[in-house]
Amino acid sequence: MVAAEMKSRTATTNGRTKQPEQVVTCVDLFCGAGGLTHGLISAGVPVVAGVDLDGACRHPYEFNNPGTAFHARDVAKLKASEIETWFGDASIRVLAGCAPCQPFSSYAQRYDTVGTERWGLLNHFARLVEEIEPDIVTMENVPNVTKHEVFDDFVATLKRHGYEVWCEVVDSSDYGLPQRRRRTVLLASLHGPIGLRVPDSSAAKTVADVLKRLPPLRHGGSDKNDPLHTASSLSPLNLERIKVSKPGGSWRDWPEHLIAKCHRKKTGKTYPGVYGRMKWDEPAPTLTTQFFGFGNGRFGHPSQARGLSLREGAILQGFPETYSFVPDDKPIQFKVLGRLIGNAVPVELGRVIGESIIEHVGQFPLPSANQRRRKRNGPEHTRSTVLS
Repeated sequence: MVAAEMKSRTATTNGRTKQPEQVVTCVDLFCGAGGLTHGLISAGVPVVAGVDLDGACRHPYEFNNPGTAFHARDVAKLKASEIETWFGDASIRVLAGCAPCQPFSSYAQRYDTVGTERWGLLNHFARLVEEIEPDIVTMENVPNVTKHEVFDDFVATLKRHGYEVWCEVVDSSDYGLPQRRRRTVLLASLHGPIGLRVPDSSAAKTVADVLKRLPPLRHGGSDKNDPLHTASSLSPLNLERIKVSKPGGSWRDWPEHLIAKCHRKKTGKTYPGVYGRMKWDEPAPTLTTQFFGFGNGRFGHPSQARGLSLREGAILQGFPETYSFVPDDKPIQFKVLGRLIGNAVPVELGRVIGESIIEHVGQFPLPSANQRRRKRNGPEHTRSTVLS
């Protein structure tokens, strides 16, 4: 009952929020193009601000998420006082911080990335949590993040400040995303145990469920009604290759004369996960920032002789078909948009995180703004006063 009442008080039409009546408020650090924010808003968790150093995120973030403000800032230089201002007098404050995942990815482990600036971003997230003490903290990252000391330090910081911490690796396809995407999800709360809700067995989706209705394209072609539904051009050789590629297969299915020299070598035979088509009747493989390139993974269209269009990649990440990534008068840049889409937190996963937060908050009394101020100004502020 409390959760339903809270949700009705915090969300209005078109994702806009009534600022004076807000109960829950979220600030999204490393917000990107708005995948997590869009999912949270759809679940009834208002998001008032997003922070990202990449200025290309401003248009998709603000245009598709009315009522939010984008701040092109470096989280490493962000002050807690600024975030406090964005939160205002919200009773329940949620701080989301999905730091860039590249340093923790399997690919990055081949190189010496330790000590780079991006490794330290999780420490800056921890710093802001310490200084602000939001009611709820959430983070999404690649599975390998849990293998690193910086993550252990982050969790230790949360526990030291009284947070109940839940953390697991989940497959987003279990929650309705038409893509196999395993991610570490962390939820932490000052108010008691918290966790991601149980998957719905009927939520599974396939590539066909979301892409089959889109207009067909030739490689290098674009849909006149949707500039984002654009596919990259193929070389004559790759066009010949994709025409003989099987859904779910790889270059191993090709005639000998089409196989690249590197794959003919003994060392290259262990890399079958490139130059493949997706299957209509299964979720897509994990998208990367290069998903629009046929040779970069199993990103060939299931039946058309081309790679994925940018719009198809966005849909496989859970974005609505109408989600705008660039203003109408701006050109389509594959590398820029591939980065924004491929790096995004899937919208479906963001929605599930939001639903889990709504359910969690409904289990305890909501503190008033005065209680919030007393908590911040009082001698004890490592545990929520609403538990007493």
